[in-house]
Amino acid sequence: MTDPVPAEKRVRAACPHDCPDTCAMEVTVADGRAVKLRGAADMPFTNGALCTKVAHYLERVYSGERILHPMKRVGRKGEGRFERISWDEALDTIAERFRAIAADDPRAILPYSYAGTMGLVQGESLDRRFFHRLGASHLDRTICASAGALGWRATVGASIGTDPEAVVDARLILIWGGNPVVSNLHGWRYLQEAKRRGARLVCIDPRRSETAARCDVHLAPWPGTDGALALAMMQVLIAEDLLDHEYIAHHTEGFDALAERVRDFTPEWAAPLTGLEAKVIRDLARDYGTQSPTLIRLNYGLNRCAGGGMAVRNIACLPALTGAWRHAAGGALLSTSGNYPIDGEALARPDLCPQHEGRPPRTVNMSFIGEALLEARDPPIRALYVYNANPVAVAPDSNRVKAGFAREDLFCVVHELFQTDTADYADILLPATSQLEHRDIHASYGHLNVVVNAPAIAPPGEARPNTEVFRLLAARMGFTEPALFESDEDIAAAAFRLTDSRALGLTAQQLETHGWARLNLAQPFVPFANGGFRTPSGRCEFRSALLERRGLDPLPAWHPPAESPVSNPALAARFPLALITPPARNFLNSSFANLARFRDELGRPTLQIHPDDAATRGLVGGDRVRIHNDRGEFHACAVVTTDVRPGVVVSPSIWWQKFSGDGNNANAVTASTATDMGGGPIFYDCLVEVAKA
Repeated sequence: MTDPVPAEKRVRAACPHDCPDTCAMEVTVADGRAVKLRGAADMPFTNGALCTKVAHYLERVYSGERILHPMKRVGRKGEGRFERISWDEALDTIAERFRAIAADDPRAILPYSYAGTMGLVQGESLDRRFFHRLGASHLDRTICASAGALGWRATVGASIGTDPEAVVDARLILIWGGNPVVSNLHGWRYLQEAKRRGARLVCIDPRRSETAARCDVHLAPWPGTDGALALAMMQVLIAEDLLDHEYIAHHTEGFDALAERVRDFTPEWAAPLTGLEAKVIRDLARDYGTQSPTLIRLNYGLNRCAGGGMAVRNIACLPALTGAWRHAAGGALLSTSGNYPIDGEALARPDLCPQHEGRPPRTVNMSFIGEALLEARDPPIRALYVYNANPVAVAPDSNRVKAGFAREDLFCVVHELFQTDTADYADILLPATSQLEHRDIHASYGHLNVVVNAPAIAPPGEARPNTEVFRLLAARMGFTEPALFESDEDIAAAAFRLTDSRALGLTAQQLETHGWARLNLAQPFVPFANGGFRTPSGRCEFRSALLERRGLDPLPAWHPPAESPVSNPALAARFPLALITPPARNFLNSSFANLARFRDELGRPTLQIHPDDAATRGLVGGDRVRIHNDRGEFHACAVVTTDVRPGVVVSPSIWWQKFSGDGNNANAVTASTATDMGGGPIFYDCLVEVAKA
């Protein structure tokens, strides 16, 4: 007699990773084990397909390298040596240390998290409530998008733009500062359809990326000069009267001041800054001003420079000048996240923060965690709780980050699936659940659907989700507020303001059954066809009231890179190459970088360098090279290619340091310097020199 075939069930899920696509997924479970994972075929944006990384997600879930039990450190910090302990010992230790530190000043305790999961339950709920109640320092989560988000908000008013599914009817598409073939694969499908229908695709990127190779035109400006290019385009549009005067008159604010500001920002002015010919810039502006509908699909790559916020703001002005917002396929898209009626206060409960007279709340910028750990005073940081993040690998100026984490007097807790570079510095290491093992609900920044995630399988070993751990810690700390003990189901049900018209139909029952639902928005969604910007004036603000209130330049402006031959010639004489570190195709920030499948496919860290720059340094393809500046160094394998322009080198990232070959990654050379607005890091504003290792 043959054994019976285990009954299968299918569970609705959501991809949790930091990607605009937020795919709806379906998990097939047999005999308690997930046996298949695929994209949901009934969700139009996902369309049944997953990226290469997530298509192999079960290898991550069932990896033999998962952390399965709580552990405590037995070696030196950074060595990564631990011994198993019980959950009771781990929780008691954490609570005891937190109580002792909080008795002096709870602001000496800092949470550190980002987008290890984009879920509203596991990433933005009980964790925030717990640390609010504790009175811990607040974390300013700036590391990815804060500069560009503020530049966009100052102009448009909210993270709202063109409906990603409507772009198929555009005639000219500028893909600016992004690589959707790698980082927005499902959105790229719609851009390809537009091309099939006759659209012309122009990719603006310092390197010939996978996306640039598939576009009609590739323009490669010097890193950090996108703002100058946008200013020059505005100058041409205004000087040659390629404008929609009616749209400007009724739906914009500050046009006369803008026209005066950009008068001298000609293509001839921008050419030496960007490295593009003046004719190329003028032709691009004319094409943009005479074709319709035009779409700008920008991404956050260009906001990781000293002038990143202003660069996004300058680009965001362009569609209002030409009236491109009138069209469903026109306008611009940075993020769709502002469309979601997320109830942030219900999730995070800031009202739980204690009110201490003479002890105001403190905010620490996550991007500069190295300085914070080494230099913060009043009070110094004495305890750190890391979850959904890997700062030792991903934060800039990583030598300082490692020095901060190596402090013997710093009590560090890390809650993780794998023993990351950061986990090696933990005093207490806790096992975390994967997306298939907990409940969550997701918004998106690349489409207009809510996606739910139901637990499909039991957690392995003693792994526990973030929410459960914070409930247990709250009890250990003696906290009694009911908000600290709400169930995941109740939190998910309250994540959206259901009285908001956009949330109509987002009932828990419907989402649980169907797995996803489009926001209650017109289809196609044309957000600013008749104005209605989310700015204080209700108009697209060429002159920004928000920036003026903050003491910043209210008009579009030129903010040069911190490190370039033009802005810092003395530094460039020593370190003449501009380094950018975009995501490697098979990594996602530092997620997936520990899986053998993807490490083996990439082989080792690489550095793309132009043949002219390689020749001057006596380098050939395959050489092991040392990339260095005053902050540090890392090693990589040289790839000699014309895909990068002379003077620019590219190292696809981000490798875990323990797998890089020399114990460092590209963040050994990146700077702890803030962007012009939003407090973001300038990862792509970095001068280096390269030599044979």
